Amino acid sequence: MLRDDINAHVKEAMKARDERRLSTLRMVNSTIKNADIEARGQGKPPLGDAEVLSLLQKMIKQRQESVALYEKGGREELAAQERAEIAVIEGYLPQQMSDDEVKAAIAAAIAETGAAGMKDMGKVIGVLRGQYAGRMDFGKASALVKAALAG
Repeated sequence: MLRDDINAHVKEAMKARDERRLSTLRMVNSTIKNADIEARGQGKPPLGDAEVLSLLQKMIKQRQESVALYEKGGREELAAQERAEIAVIEGYLPQQMSDDEVKAAIAAAIAETGAAGMKDMGKVIGVLRGQYAGRMDFGKASALVKAALAG
């Protein structure tokens, strides 16, 4: 499981005295544990690998937004810190799909669901999430699905 890999890498970072990696991995562990607690409160089981991947993507997106804000505010040292955290977290995500692969996957999902218009967008996104969780940026994919179904 993904969380076992993260825990093993926390120990390695401790032994190597890699403070940046260690603090980032501890933050990831904390975020996963908080999500587990929230899920348990709703009567759900602990997060699986797909949910953890989604959580990691969300963390990366938050850091990318922070980088943009720090650069806009002239705080380059904080932006560099966020970029270092992004690099650590990205190490746990599968290889992201290229634009051509995303377009082909969208075309296949549209064909699979028989989507004919915008009302079927949810079905297409659902199929894509099921098959490509962690490998596709669904913000970009959503715009491409919308364009494909509209035109």
